[in-house]
Amino acid sequence: MQIKQKMGVRRFGLVNWLGLYTLISREIRRFTSIWLQTLLAPLVTATLLMMIFNIAIGERRGDVMGVSFIIFIAPGVMMMTVIQNSFANSSSSLISAKIQGNIVDTLMPPLSGGELLIGYLSGALGRGVLISLAMMLGMSLFLSVNIAHPALALGFVLLGSIFLGTLGIMAAIYANKFDQMSTITNFVITPLAFLSGSFYSIEALPENLRQLAYYNPLFYLIDGTRYSILGISDCNPLTSFTVVTCSVIVVYLLAWRMFSTGYRLKS
Repeated sequence: MQIKQKMGVRRFGLVNWLGLYTLISREIRRFTSIWLQTLLAPLVTATLLMMIFNIAIGERRGDVMGVSFIIFIAPGVMMMTVIQNSFANSSSSLISAKIQGNIVDTLMPPLSGGELLIGYLSGALGRGVLISLAMMLGMSLFLSVNIAHPALALGFVLLGSIFLGTLGIMAAIYANKFDQMSTITNFVITPLAFLSGSFYSIEALPENLRQLAYYNPLFYLIDGTRYSILGISDCNPLTSFTVVTCSVIVVYLLAWRMFSTGYRLKS
């Protein structure tokens, strides 16, 4: 007796585990195969950035919120490095596939919008987590920083990687060439990252700029990370975690919708 397949139900079940595993494996191998560029280079850049800031203004700056300047900026530099690399990982993977024309190889298999999104996010998430773990180890060894709330720190790293990884996917879906991708990175992501309180407390900002900072979701990401590592923050860590979580949900649903409808991918 021939069994008819129900409409909307795939023959392998609700989740295409094999296809999802294959896509995740591809995205993980994509950055681990060139780890000197994708993992070591960001760590070296972050270390040099902290050294330059410390040499230039560290001694004259004095303590910030009860800790030395170099220790104060360490969590911000870590999270800024994580989010920049998470964004770059997912966006470069998808925009390269679009421009080279091999995106069809990913869209043709029976993968749902959610599975495609999870697959592309896996690379951004893995890269972000590995970078953060290496930097937290470095903070513990060389700056004698004891992580105040390790589980919360990992939570913010995961949320930050997902948030910027998803934004990278959305940007790559919208862009049709590398110039458009560079414009989004240079004029949206980079300013938001540098104006998020990575190198300063927002209490030092003028009132009008301070109010604008509260509308930047990356501020809550940086501030929450600083609390989880150092135990100090500009705002309530619960507020930071709530804002970042809500931001992740919003961009995740938007990206899922883009994949599900094939927006600027199948046309």
